[in-house]
Amino acid sequence: MTDIITASAIRDAQVEWPNLRERDLADKLGITEGRLTAARTGQGATRITAHPDEVIGAAQTLGEVMALTRVDACVHEKVGVYENYHSGQHASMVLNENIDLRIFPSHWVHGMMVEKETDHGMARSIQVFDAAGDAVHKIHLRPSSNVDAWNLLKAQLALPDQSDELDVSPRAPIEAPKVVPEKRDILLKEWARMTDTHQFMRLCSKLKMNRLGAYRLADAHWVRALAPEAVDAALHKIREQSVDAMIFVGNRGCIQIHSGPIHSLKAMGPWQNVMDPGFNLHLRLDKIAEVWAVEKPTQRGAAYSLEAFDDQGGLILQIFGIGKEGLDSRPAWKAILDSLPSAAVEA
Repeated sequence: MTDIITASAIRDAQVEWPNLRERDLADKLGITEGRLTAARTGQGATRITAHPDEVIGAAQTLGEVMALTRVDACVHEKVGVYENYHSGQHASMVLNENIDLRIFPSHWVHGMMVEKETDHGMARSIQVFDAAGDAVHKIHLRPSSNVDAWNLLKAQLALPDQSDELDVSPRAPIEAPKVVPEKRDILLKEWARMTDTHQFMRLCSKLKMNRLGAYRLADAHWVRALAPEAVDAALHKIREQSVDAMIFVGNRGCIQIHSGPIHSLKAMGPWQNVMDPGFNLHLRLDKIAEVWAVEKPTQRGAAYSLEAFDDQGGLILQIFGIGKEGLDSRPAWKAILDSLPSAAVEA
């Protein structure tokens, strides 16, 4: 099937395959998840304004919820309360102990409030999609959430346009690694001068490269190519050694961060799963194609990260050690990185 499929045909498919997850059914139908969800408008879905000022403002009235941000190979879920929201024209954030988000408003294009009857009762969620209809962030209500506030928000946020057809743009391709070999000396010189990790992406942009391209070009002083299985090994060592880590998963519209230990790992088929109270991570190990251990200098000492990419060059997740006592590095995390297996052939 193609994107020509009508909303009515999408609803028929939802009846035919009731047990398929929305994302899997959308893939089966050859459409994005936003189109699939919009087909239920008036039948369990309400189209709402998608701007983060409105969506996060609404979320702050709902009490405890679950925040979900994902890429194709990894799902990041955190339970908490939306509070301490900082709005910005180009970037916004939610910053508290449990819900830690970096938000890019230009990609918050389509919004939905969704209600779906399940075996466990009514499931309610706010879902935000980008211009192509790919999910950038979801907010799932929990049993303790404020349902009265939810009902009020449906009336307040509903758009005049409640069409079951969603106008979407073609999906932007994942940017392939961008390497400029003749600028390697500049890259290394400027890398050594960094005083904050956030300067790295500005450096890449100035040199017409991207993150993965720069890693492939850098020398062994700053990066080491790791075997794909290093990510799973790192998760096990973080758990076994009770190391506090920051785990980042992000798409074009939202980056979600967990800070703290992990306690429970459960492998299921190709998925490795963190199953902790308040934090779940679902990672497709077979989608990991390239992994790097990276050092970046800062004013507070070296910051070390593990970064995993898929076979298209898309970033799956990043893991950092949590700095202690004013320092960006942590010896236990550095020791874990040093113990991980190198790639068979250095890139």
